Amino acid sequence: MTKKAKIITISSLVLVLVLVLFVFFRFCFVYSSGVNAGDINYFQREGVVFKTYEGKMIQSGFKGYDKNAGGLRSNEFKFSVTDKAVADSLMRCSGKYVELKWNRYFGTLPWRGKSQYVVTEIVAVE
Repeated sequence: MTKKAKIITISSLVLVLVLVLFVFFRFCFVYSSGVNAGDINYFQREGVVFKTYEGKMIQSGFKGYDKNAGGLRSNEFKFSVTDKAVADSLMRCSGKYVELKWNRYFGTLPWRGKSQYVVTEIVAVE
């Protein structure tokens, strides 16, 4: 193998490794996790090609002053769900106070949903 071929091979391997690490950290690495509580505003299955479960929770308190809306706005938590069993349970929780355990990713994938927050479990329903 010539010196030029070795340099091209090593450079290619380094480039592929950097690309794999970027994709892993962007789409698979769990950036943070936690629990949010509030009232489920809506939960639905949507999408054209990839059908995903999307929902919005209204949390107690206010997020801050919104100049465009002319007042305070509610604290909303938008999320996606990948597990069908969790999604089926959440379909029956619309309008109820729930606690949801979630994982946050840096990026979104079309088959995982529109939100960086992916709910993994229902902790409590009241």
